[in-house]
Amino acid sequence: MPDQDEIFDAALRILLFADRCVTVSISPGGVSIRLPTTRRLAEYLQVPHYYVLPVFAAMERDGLIRRVERVGISTTPEGTTRLLTMTAAAYPGAAEEVLGEGILAELLKRAAVRPDKTVNGEYRHPTPHGKLQSPVSDGEDGTVPD
Repeated sequence: MPDQDEIFDAALRILLFADRCVTVSISPGGVSIRLPTTRRLAEYLQVPHYYVLPVFAAMERDGLIRRVERVGISTTPEGTTRLLTMTAAAYPGAAEEVLGEGILAELLKRAAVRPDKTVNGEYRHPTPHGKLQSPVSDGEDGTVPD
């Protein structure tokens, strides 16, 4: 069964490489990115649809996405931060191609993603306290401070 990061990575690959289109919403509440459907993600990951549904339920419970019937699935501000951080670490060139020059940097700023959210160009998973694990630490507890 895929985990949350695998779902986000698959969504990025669909948006940036297959669709070559990213739908971004900007409001006073923050930046939101529309994700592919659960069926599309399951098909892309070559897993049964019912394997993806519990992961989406957990992502919604964890405050990373919101699902609205007949509208679709989009990221929350926290989910947007995570998705943009992964984008900057793994697919910056593709993001620049699809979004346009400088747009990823502007979205990162708008979503308040700091460059230290990646270490050596690599996305670091948040710890339970919302900080990022890092082999190069600025914080006393072995994490990169927010």
